[in-house]
Amino acid sequence: MNIEISNICNLQCSFCPPVEREKKMMSLEVFESVITQVAPLTDQVTLHLMGDPLVHPKLAEFLDICEAHKVPVFLVTNGVLMNAVKEELLLRPILRQVNFSLHSFHDNYGDKDPTIYLSKIFKYTRRAMEERPELYINYRLWNLDDPMGTGQQNRSMLDRVCTEFGFTFNQDIDVRRNKSVRIQNRLHLHFDTEFTWPSVDLPILGTRGTCYGLSSHFGVLADGTVVPCCLDKEGKIPLGNVKEASIETILASDRSVKILKGFKDNKLVENLCQRCQYITRFN
Repeated sequence: MNIEISNICNLQCSFCPPVEREKKMMSLEVFESVITQVAPLTDQVTLHLMGDPLVHPKLAEFLDICEAHKVPVFLVTNGVLMNAVKEELLLRPILRQVNFSLHSFHDNYGDKDPTIYLSKIFKYTRRAMEERPELYINYRLWNLDDPMGTGQQNRSMLDRVCTEFGFTFNQDIDVRRNKSVRIQNRLHLHFDTEFTWPSVDLPILGTRGTCYGLSSHFGVLADGTVVPCCLDKEGKIPLGNVKEASIETILASDRSVKILKGFKDNKLVENLCQRCQYITRFN
């Protein structure tokens, strides 16, 4: 389950469209209500849909709530805000996986030297290997061979990772097919290629297709709006609001059931889904 504790990010990456919604941070009260309801339903929560969770000043309290309800956390961050305090937070036992989007650095800072940035992430990783050997850590390096220009810089970042951990990378790997490579212990490199975020302003791609939305995951935006998937960044398919109805009621609503049945029948019933490029990955 994706819980957007904040739709605010400290960076603005070219591959991640800006949030059009009002900037907002989720309250502890709303978060605790959501966690209480979903604890019996979910294997883990991800503390973002848009935004970077390290931006939220109450992150420690959010982790306290997850610990109290025994809900494991999967956290994704660009890592720029890593410091001694954040390092301690991300070593807490309730964290199951931490992903660092390394490709975000050069996308925002151009040719700036990433040594200080990477040293903080490497330091955290070394500590995690010693203190939290069961913790999964992913270094995301998307668009390694992107013709738009990010590929070469990401290759340079990859070289630094390999040097740090004494890892030899297979340069011939097809990042479209091989999404993950283990470096050491539970540290992995994660690859992917850029995609176009769905928007109701885009042309229709088709009315047939399926998705994992509402079957493997759903999301709650910072204002409490429930959405069927992690790509509905503007809440264009609002299923309800956790401040007004229970999550169980929202997931059982006519609109939710119709969407889920449509996916099972290979039908895209929502306008946004009919314009979602990501659905083609399931063909």
